[in-house]
Amino acid sequence: MRSAAATVTKAKDELIALSHSIHSEPELAFHETRSAAKITELAANHGFQVERGVGGLPTAFTASYGSGDLVIGICAEYDALPEIGHACGHNIIAAAGLGAAIGLADVADDLGITVRLIGTPAEESGGGKVLLLERGIFDDVAAALMVHPGPFDIVGASSLALADIAIEFTGREAHASAAPEFGRNAADAVTVAQVALGLLRQHLAPGQQLHGIVTDGGVAPNIIPGRSELHYYLRANTAGSLNELFERASACFAAGALATGCTHDVRTVSPTYTELTPDPTLVRLYRDEVVALGRAPDAPRLEQSRPLGSTDMGNVTNVVPGIHPVIGIDSEGSVAHNPGFAKASVNASADKAVLDGAIALANTAIRVASDDTERARLLELHARRLRRDGRPQ
Repeated sequence: MRSAAATVTKAKDELIALSHSIHSEPELAFHETRSAAKITELAANHGFQVERGVGGLPTAFTASYGSGDLVIGICAEYDALPEIGHACGHNIIAAAGLGAAIGLADVADDLGITVRLIGTPAEESGGGKVLLLERGIFDDVAAALMVHPGPFDIVGASSLALADIAIEFTGREAHASAAPEFGRNAADAVTVAQVALGLLRQHLAPGQQLHGIVTDGGVAPNIIPGRSELHYYLRANTAGSLNELFERASACFAAGALATGCTHDVRTVSPTYTELTPDPTLVRLYRDEVVALGRAPDAPRLEQSRPLGSTDMGNVTNVVPGIHPVIGIDSEGSVAHNPGFAKASVNASADKAVLDGAIALANTAIRVASDDTERARLLELHARRLRRDGRPQ
């Protein structure tokens, strides 16, 4: 069986330069113009057919190579976080994803596969993969793979379902000293709601979480706030548990409004993320590949004890067989979403993660495409999905 290692290694300098370049110019969700351009330009230079702005998202793209009936999707992320840049290492994801696609392109004709690099914006907030999934970009994909950096190597990584919501309270302004009795304090509604949420935490089911910030608490001390807003994430082990949490949290928001004589409105900020459901065969094959590269991932029994937070790749893996493993970097004790992790995302270990991640993803895809039984399984699951969704085959 052929390996992608030589091809990826040959592209080493380009891939590491891409990672560093994306890192140096962090861009927020749906505004990743420069990052998407850097990836697609390099993909085109390697012979990929690039389509930009797919799914109606200006910074989404596909880059395809080959014409085989088995379509292997490699997902690339490249959005950053407000103020702390690439503190989730999406520059590594993008470069490793392109590296894996380049490695697979070298054997695409021999294997009878189509390689599809899918540029997915707005993972941190906005749910780019959810939108692309809904808009048909994954319709012909039989397997979807990506790798995410972290402090440890985790193969069968788990994540939490997530609801991203904003809660607006509307009261009535009044002079805070001369006529407070005429006001209805929307900031007090926030206070009551957050006290209720804090008390609710004692009664949350295992795996349920809630956390948020106040995004608007008034404009001046002498004006009774007529408007306030919370931005909250609700998380749970499963989508069903998330629905239960949403009902209980909604009662807390309503309590804040009721207690203060305000009204409130709950709106969805990003599409709901579902939990990761990694494909067992792809997990097993990827584990073999990273171990062969000298890595020591967490034992399977530990994987479920470390959920990754939440990712829109969960929605993809609930529809398409896929994996979202974590590839370890030396973050010097920093965790994701910390400035220290952003700094570590371009160190020597991060550069090694780009190459190791690319090789492991590509070799995993090569192995599954080379195995007649597994290839048939992926094609049958794909055909079954198209039949279920009423899409042409």
